[in-house]
Amino acid sequence: MMHEQRRHLTIEGDSHEALGQSRGEQLRATLRSGYERYAELFRLLGISEETERAGAQQALAAIASWRPAIERELAAIATASGMTLLEIIALNARTEIIALGGSGSHECSTLTASVDGRNMGVQTWDWHCELEAFWHTQIVDGPGYRVAGLTEHGILSKIGVNEAGLALHFNILGHRDDGVGGVPVHVLSAVVLRECSTVAEAIALIQAAPIASSSAFTLIDETQMVSVEMSPVGVRVIEAVEGSVQRTNHFQDPSLCSGQKNELYEPGSSARLALIRERIGTKTLGSETDLIAVLATKPGEPELTCRPDMSLGYGERWATLATIVTDPERHSIRVFDGKPPEAPSGEWVELKA
Repeated sequence: MMHEQRRHLTIEGDSHEALGQSRGEQLRATLRSGYERYAELFRLLGISEETERAGAQQALAAIASWRPAIERELAAIATASGMTLLEIIALNARTEIIALGGSGSHECSTLTASVDGRNMGVQTWDWHCELEAFWHTQIVDGPGYRVAGLTEHGILSKIGVNEAGLALHFNILGHRDDGVGGVPVHVLSAVVLRECSTVAEAIALIQAAPIASSSAFTLIDETQMVSVEMSPVGVRVIEAVEGSVQRTNHFQDPSLCSGQKNELYEPGSSARLALIRERIGTKTLGSETDLIAVLATKPGEPELTCRPDMSLGYGERWATLATIVTDPERHSIRVFDGKPPEAPSGEWVELKA
């Protein structure tokens, strides 16, 4: 059963414009509020309206050149929801725009493993607790592969699995050359899931994409698990070791580490990765429950489970908003509206692409 306050969108259409219209109409009542909370966050991080608008313009140009149909889909969201196109672009490029502020952050933790003979992934989605009301689960059924997943209001994609059996998990990274002149990583996520059927196809698409900012997509299909590190200076593939990929928020490829913005995620990211690796070295991951338990932490441990410090202000209160499990073989994604320690007794929603 789905969380009583958590929205689910079924977004259908035979064209990109129809998909955008469907999304925009369903979010019309709440999308303005979601954008305004992001605009408030941008200002708190020192990003002016002019800088936000300029960044959105650059992102729009990159999208229009790379996938014109996606530009039309985003324009249809704007029209149907009563927003401007640049506001919708700013939401989809929120990662890139936030990076212009250079503020420290806490982000997600991801793990893949073979469980009962199936490649599976689990991650926490950590984000600002003030934005908790503005995400939803979704089925997207239009041009390309059908996709099931979760994302934020107005943003095309985040974490998901498609009907071909490709799953994508999402972690933000930080490089000193990050900018807004490429395809936003949330848009790239949507294109990978709609167009690619295997890890190999996804890697090839990402390597050919115009990328100007940093993230890692952990990709899983029935036979392969990798983490793809993206940056303005190159794309690197981190292969599974002993049947597992572990990902937090720092580069693992040595050639990309030299340009890393260590001040954004360290030392917390390395501490979280070390804890994941310590745990999987001593645990038998025989079930989905075992997989989720790796990411459950208590106060005083590296924060694989993130609890907000409510004495701090907006922009500094990090919370684990969701726990997500993907199963590419079954073309399914399971979403828990909460933290890993609560998951065993909680109510999950399962979607199939």
